[in-house]
Amino acid sequence: MATNGRQAFAPVMAALATMQSNVDRAQKSRAHEFLEQFQKSPEAWTTTFEILQANDAAPDAKVFAAVTLKGKIVYDIHQLPRETLPNLRDTLLSLLTSFRAGPRPVRTQLCVCLANLAIQMLEWQDVLHLVVSTLGTDPQSILCVLEFLHVLPEEVTDGRQINLTEDELSHRTRELLEGNAETVLRLLAEYSRSSPSAAKNPLLLDCITSWLREVPMNDIVNSPLLDTIMEALSADESFESAVECLCAIFKETRDVDECLSTIQTLYPRVVALKPKMVASADTEDTDTFKGITRVFAEAAEAWVVLIARLPAEFRELVDAVLECAARDKERDAISLTFNFWYELKQYLVLDMYIRTRLQYVDVYSRLVDVMNGHLEYPKPEGSSDGDLFEGDREQEEKFREFRHQMGDVLKDCCAVIGVTECLQKSYNLIERWFHANAAQAIDGHVPHWQQLEAPLFSMRAMGRMVPPNESIMLPKLIPLIVQIPDQEKVRFQAVMALGRYTEWTSQHPETLQTQLNFIIAAFGHPSKEVVRAAALSFKFFCNDCAELLKTHTTQLQQFYEGVIDRLPPGSQDEITDGVASVLAKQPTDQIYASFKLYCDPVVKRLMDMAHNATDERGKLALADRLQLITTFVQWVQPRVEPGQPNPAVQYCEEIFPILGAIADNFVSFAPILERVCRCWRYMVLSYRTAMLPLLPSLAEKLSSGFTASRQGCFLWATDAIVREFSNEIGHVDQATTDAIFHFYEQQASTFLKVLNDLPPEEVPDVIEDFFRLTVDVLSFHPHKIIPSQLMVSIFQAACSALALLKEEPLLATLQFLRDFLAYG
Repeated sequence: MATNGRQAFAPVMAALATMQSNVDRAQKSRAHEFLEQFQKSPEAWTTTFEILQANDAAPDAKVFAAVTLKGKIVYDIHQLPRETLPNLRDTLLSLLTSFRAGPRPVRTQLCVCLANLAIQMLEWQDVLHLVVSTLGTDPQSILCVLEFLHVLPEEVTDGRQINLTEDELSHRTRELLEGNAETVLRLLAEYSRSSPSAAKNPLLLDCITSWLREVPMNDIVNSPLLDTIMEALSADESFESAVECLCAIFKETRDVDECLSTIQTLYPRVVALKPKMVASADTEDTDTFKGITRVFAEAAEAWVVLIARLPAEFRELVDAVLECAARDKERDAISLTFNFWYELKQYLVLDMYIRTRLQYVDVYSRLVDVMNGHLEYPKPEGSSDGDLFEGDREQEEKFREFRHQMGDVLKDCCAVIGVTECLQKSYNLIERWFHANAAQAIDGHVPHWQQLEAPLFSMRAMGRMVPPNESIMLPKLIPLIVQIPDQEKVRFQAVMALGRYTEWTSQHPETLQTQLNFIIAAFGHPSKEVVRAAALSFKFFCNDCAELLKTHTTQLQQFYEGVIDRLPPGSQDEITDGVASVLAKQPTDQIYASFKLYCDPVVKRLMDMAHNATDERGKLALADRLQLITTFVQWVQPRVEPGQPNPAVQYCEEIFPILGAIADNFVSFAPILERVCRCWRYMVLSYRTAMLPLLPSLAEKLSSGFTASRQGCFLWATDAIVREFSNEIGHVDQATTDAIFHFYEQQASTFLKVLNDLPPEEVPDVIEDFFRLTVDVLSFHPHKIIPSQLMVSIFQAACSALALLKEEPLLATLQFLRDFLAYG
């Protein structure tokens, strides 16, 4: 039999060896395909058992055999006659006895096999009794029993992949889990008392965790198992499993009214862990500290309703969570507490919990102090601030993300204790730094800058919560911020913080000039980060204080022209957005002159860049610069009576030939075409029917551009014309709407030619833009498009586009078909 067995599984062993060797990819691919076919074959039933029983089979081969056997039982049980299932069960039990000492991966897979067989073998009624009696109760065998108990609830829960009806699976679930819950609880309790090592076995705790949903929670917390779980927190080998088990128990007690007696039993045991947390923090045992923090935080999350209802009774747990946050020197565990502070805040801001809120004011007040402390950048051991994270970029990025999460906690604190007290704490820290260190500070060298930067960050983080009419702290804070010395990270944070309070500044114009001077000075900083921050804050200042700045357009234009070429594209967009918002506040009779003042230099630079753009980098820079014109068009929308000339359109007429020439010269470079079309599109969206004088030229350029480039952006811009110049909008005559529909037919004809030349897979974006355009044409011109000679071809194109596997064009096509058929 041994010889026959080896002959049977020799090809399998050879394929496994190939997968683990350094042979070429083709051989591995053939081996992988062979193993996949083997796993599906009926012969795999016999071969896997032979591998598992062979003494000379490698451990990896036995793991593969056990995994294969699991798949066969889950998916291919129909390949076996029903009467052979008891024999399969007995063989599995025999194998489990053989592997009771390991290797563990094989033992685990065999337990999973037995569990899945138990689910499907409906006639097997004494599952638990037979497994325990067969495997025995000696120390090694009991591990098999525990592992089986561990996987059984998980496999039953995932039983949807098994070929049973819903009724059969539901009935089997009750038999295997609910019917055995009491017996399992007794077995686990007996095992936990069998020896000191048994009580600290992680597998025991994993079993308890698996069965929590099946056993009444009161039965567990009032049994010796609760002592076992709590004592397991004192052993290194079982600590992690004990934490996991406790947190799973807390999740099962979220319905606090149903589980009140259980919570009353658990609560004193949980808060009694506080000395352990303190000790682990003092000895810098980070794993233990993090585990206990998780226990406190998840208990508090689960019982947050009771914490809000009964603040005095549950105060000790809240204090424990706060102390965990305060003692976390490494900042590894504090994030575990963030969700609790948010959940508790959600209750405390309700009127019905106003009294509870008053009792937790001191907690949230101290929480602000804790967050401000943790916000500080690390202090390098040497005198240099060059690299605060010793080259660990991952750690630096983690810290940055972590700070923004703490910023969210500070917002929660603002909601509970009010923005004035939170800002007061930032002010006190900044003022304290000034008193202690300002005299020694010079530009480039700021002692203890971390203590100054952190409260600036917290002030910035809380900006969204501070109302524009705050009158107590901001009048003190703003003048203090504009005096800070120059250190890169401090300057960055100060500039960003000022940008968060521009709505407040718009109501306090006396503070505008000093802030704006501070921001503008930052554009000359050697740090790129500070310059980017300055651009963003400048945008917010202009957007929110445009009424105050509209008399300073000449000075702003001089600054704008002087700085624009020195900025990266993103910052160019931001300061353009800012000055354009100020320009939008100009009187109508000054719009044309202001447009020329700001945009003529931009257009001149565009022409120079277009002349010199010979490589991809130059072309992309030109595309970015085109976006600046669009930003002005989006913002500056003067109110002009219908029929009166629009000064903004007057300027658009001047620059239109330049934009058209750029599109003609770069007809094969999509980013430039997209930006030009975007500009034209927003001209139509911003000035609507006032664009009528430009309409013939625009339609001609969109038509010729689409024909030459086959880029969907021309259809996207066409769509704006269809929508804005429809019969449903007043002041559009019939001749214009007729011309627009004729224009659409030209674009549709070109599109159909494109689709005739190229398969849909090569032009998905063009298909999407065309059918979005056609949906609007169908909406505004149904009586023209439906009887159109082009409709048959358009409908056929839509049917061919349904073969696409890309979501956006497919949805656009389906929307067209739905709307078209609706007219039937």
